[in-house]
Amino acid sequence: MDWNAPAIILEAAAYGEGDALASVLTEEHGRHRGLARGGASRRHAAVWQAGNVANVRWVGRLAEQLGSFSAELLHPAAALVMDDPLRLSLLAAACAVTVGALPEREPHPRVFVGLMQLIAVLETPDAPKTLVRWEVGLLAELGYGLDLSRCAVTGRTENLAFVSPKTGRAVSEQAAGDWKPRLLRLPHFLAGEAPAGPADWRDGLRLTGHFLARDAFGHQHRPLPPARLLLYDRVADLARADET
Repeated sequence: MDWNAPAIILEAAAYGEGDALASVLTEEHGRHRGLARGGASRRHAAVWQAGNVANVRWVGRLAEQLGSFSAELLHPAAALVMDDPLRLSLLAAACAVTVGALPEREPHPRVFVGLMQLIAVLETPDAPKTLVRWEVGLLAELGYGLDLSRCAVTGRTENLAFVSPKTGRAVSEQAAGDWKPRLLRLPHFLAGEAPAGPADWRDGLRLTGHFLARDAFGHQHRPLPPARLLLYDRVADLARADET
């Protein structure tokens, strides 16, 4: 049994003498684990960095076996953002959320395409917005979709400003009333195309983080990955600095 496909490296941990246990994401085969031969060696370690895009081959005697990986690097995303703490945190968080949220060997093409799009814009100002939108899509793909199209109270599509933490449905500014302190803020860029800064990124990460923690990870009795928590803290710090 074997396959060969473009893949996003999600994680790799040293195993034995120079090998690594790795997880990758492909469009057709989903999240897939395998033993990366020489993956922790000086020669190949740079390939097996989370966020890199590679052409990966998996080989196993039986389909259900762990099998082994070999890889040819296509795009060194991790190296390109190594000196940018925010971009590196975005990449690490996306990979960690993918590992924790997706079932193994279950194809989710839209998640794969969305993550590739994030990697493509990682060095641009749109990267934080793209990550939040990708997490919204991930929730929908897993069956926990948010309804941000119209107000849950009035049915209107104007002035959507909040989201119910219970139902995941949007609420307009006018309809929120005294419930505002209990609602999650909906950043404008999720309600339509709009400029966004650190406060908007923070609100978006808080919104998707709530539902990822409650649903995608909570149903597995697991917390959000540390890399995702670190990203939120980093963006929240940027928002505070921007607001002072």
